[in-house]
Order: sequence, then structure tokens, then C-alpha cells
Amino acid sequence: MKVVAFNGSPWPGGNTATLIGWVFDALQAQGVETELCELAGQEICQCPVCRGYEGSPDGACPDGLRRVDSWLGRMVEADGILLASPVHHATVSDELKAVMDRCGRVERLRGNPLARKVGAAVVAARRAGAIQALDAIDRFFLIHRMIVPGTSQWNIGIGKARGDVERDAEGRRAMGELGDAMAWLMRRVAA
Repeated sequence: MKVVAFNGSPWPGGNTATLIGWVFDALQAQGVETELCELAGQEICQCPVCRGYEGSPDGACPDGLRRVDSWLGRMVEADGILLASPVHHATVSDELKAVMDRCGRVERLRGNPLARKVGAAVVAARRAGAIQALDAIDRFFLIHRMIVPGTSQWNIGIGKARGDVERDAEGRRAMGELGDAMAWLMRRVAA
């Protein structure tokens, strides 16, 4: 079993990364392999995900922009996908939105290889907008026919400055529950 996480924060090592780490701790304790894909510092392609993919014999980007192929390839190889973002203007970061938009379009053109995979959202918030960001990620999973596990709380950590989420005991507990729920669900789906 493997989970790949995409950290949509433009600040590596920040609150979003801390939340992902807590989920990874729970997953690894259950023997699940984890992989982190940091979007910070990457040149997020500005392609509009052209219809050129439709005519490509191998479903690859005809313009040689392989970032989308890399992101989607990691998702397809994993049993579970974790998308994480800080709240930016009551939604996800531009970095994560680019991954969702581009992978979502290409995934459909390739015959929906994400269907029935486990998908979970994680959001770091200062105060407001967390539910909208969580909802944006969950809608990505649902429209691609993925299975979304729940926890006893929303998958949100509260904090403004770097390290603030360390004081969010409820957020830490929710991330542990999320990792446990993902591991349990992936095993059921694989059975």
C-alpha cells in the first residue's frame, strides 16, 4: 500500500507540511509507504491542458510539458492520494489548484485511472475559509469517482505563523485519525 501526498503550500516545511507529517506517521505505523511531492518552488506549468492530449497515442503531453504526466503518474501508482493546502482567499493555493485542474482533465482523457482510489484532503488555516478549501479538494476526489474517508473532525489544522499548528492538539488528533482511516479503507478496497 502506498499514499502519495501533494503539498500545495508555497512554503516548504510550514504548517501544511506538519499536518501531512502527522498523517504520514499514522500511515507508516500501519505499514503504508508514503511519498511527498512538494509543489513549492516548482515551476507550475501554465498550460491550459490543451485538447492535444486527446490525439496523443500514449496519452502524454504533446508539447513535452511532462509535469502533469509526472503528477498524474504518481497518483495512478498510489493506492491513496492526499492533497494538502493552506487556505488562500477561502480556497486552495494556486499550486494545488493547478495540479487538480491539469490532472483532472488528463485523468478523464486516460479513462479515469483514479476511480476507486482513496483520496483525502488536508487544510491548514489561520481562521476562515478552511471548509471551502476542504470542499474544493473533496469535490476533485468525488468527480473522479474516488473514495473519501472521514474522521471525527474536519481534516484541518489551525495556525498562522510557521509552527503554529504544533499547538493544535485537535488538528493533530484528526490527522492521526485520517491516516488510520486511509489505511483501513485502502485495505478494504484492495480486498
